[in-house]
Amino acid sequence: MYKQLLLTGCLLFGILTLFSACSNQEAEKKVEAPPLPTVSVRVEEIKELTAPSRLEVVGTLEAIERASISARISGQIVELPVVLGSKVKQGDLLVKISAGEISAKVLQAEAQLSQARRNLARESKLQKQGASTEETVKSLLDATRIAEAAFKEARTMLDYTTISAPFSGTVTKKIANTGDLASPGMILLMIENGDALQVLAQVPESLLLTVQQGDIIPVTIPAASLTLEGVVAEVAPAANPLSRTAPVKINIPSSPNLRVGQFARIGLSGNDEKTMMLTSSALLSKGQMDIVFVYDVPTKKAHMRLVRAGAVHGGQVEILAGLEPGEQVVVSSVERLRDGQPLAIQ
Repeated sequence: MYKQLLLTGCLLFGILTLFSACSNQEAEKKVEAPPLPTVSVRVEEIKELTAPSRLEVVGTLEAIERASISARISGQIVELPVVLGSKVKQGDLLVKISAGEISAKVLQAEAQLSQARRNLARESKLQKQGASTEETVKSLLDATRIAEAAFKEARTMLDYTTISAPFSGTVTKKIANTGDLASPGMILLMIENGDALQVLAQVPESLLLTVQQGDIIPVTIPAASLTLEGVVAEVAPAANPLSRTAPVKINIPSSPNLRVGQFARIGLSGNDEKTMMLTSSALLSKGQMDIVFVYDVPTKKAHMRLVRAGAVHGGQVEILAGLEPGEQVVVSSVERLRDGQPLAIQ
């Protein structure tokens, strides 16, 4: 009897528990989320555009006028009145080399020339008197011309002992010092005119045909916080087979903040590419995700869409993935929107 009563009680408890659970589920089903309010927005149809791509190539600032000052004769350097960073004017003394043997050759050539001229004058006088032949006079005339050439050569070699500045500029490298022995071809100094600068850039061969002499190219110098317009001055006709690049020189306007050796970037036009542009206000960034809301015409609701954004140009953002041409995207009040929210188009 006791077992029957216990079994009956358990059954009643189970039935009541099941009934209570079903009642709770029905109550939960009856509770619904409140409808989202309608938001008035503006939309924009995304279109596919054809735009030229922009590529950057790095370069280095260098002087248009620059020269390596080297010796043309052998001798000891006796004067070197400039130091690193010295400002020089055209014609200023840079290097003086002592060469006693050249001075001796000048004296020797001068003496030989004087003797040849005296001999020629004497024989010419004798020829007029009939005491000399025309052939003798011609031989002495040739000897005089040879002596004159030898004298000019010696004087020219003597001029090589003094080296002057070919143009006004700054000494940017000093290799030799007073007392050093100079030899032909030995570089002693380097001078550059920093008032006229250009950018030397190695352009890939794929872009070389797009660059022509006289083209206007934007140049950015980060160290000086400057963006300038440069003019292409020189374009190499052939590319380096190892690096697949070719040197291009671009003249730029002078500025007090520019220095030789500074880093520069130049912008070049690449091939035309198809892209999609959208007003920047349509983009909503959350962490590392870029979100837009697409307007669904049949339901008149906003649908959230993840996109991949690219570069920004003047209030327009490039859409690389996530949208298709012709879709209408919300461009206002995107912070207030939720997925599935009703919209009213302004």
